[in-house]
Amino acid sequence: MNWLQKLPGFQRTPYGLEWRLLRLMPSVCLAGTLLPALMSLAARFLIVDGSAAELARRIQLFDFVMIGLVIFVWTLVVTITIGCVIVWLMKGPAYVADGFDVSHSDTPGR
Repeated sequence: MNWLQKLPGFQRTPYGLEWRLLRLMPSVCLAGTLLPALMSLAARFLIVDGSAAELARRIQLFDFVMIGLVIFVWTLVVTITIGCVIVWLMKGPAYVADGFDVSHSDTPGR
């Protein structure tokens, strides 16, 4: 029994935007991680006014915002990657499904 019998006469759809987005995701993930990390590092040199406690609070708040931004970017990358993979799989070859006899197929609507 051939489990993966391809549908005869099916033409594959050419790859489009999903393939370009899929190739772009590692760069977006890397940039979305490094840029907030560099901004957080730069904040330690740029935030200089106030008392020591206030400086620590401002830097910590900025770090939390950057961590939230990184998690947001990672979530977007994972979501877009899953969507691209689904579209890529759906554009692949079509397969013949097994027939399933329905008990009321000879008299529908009763």
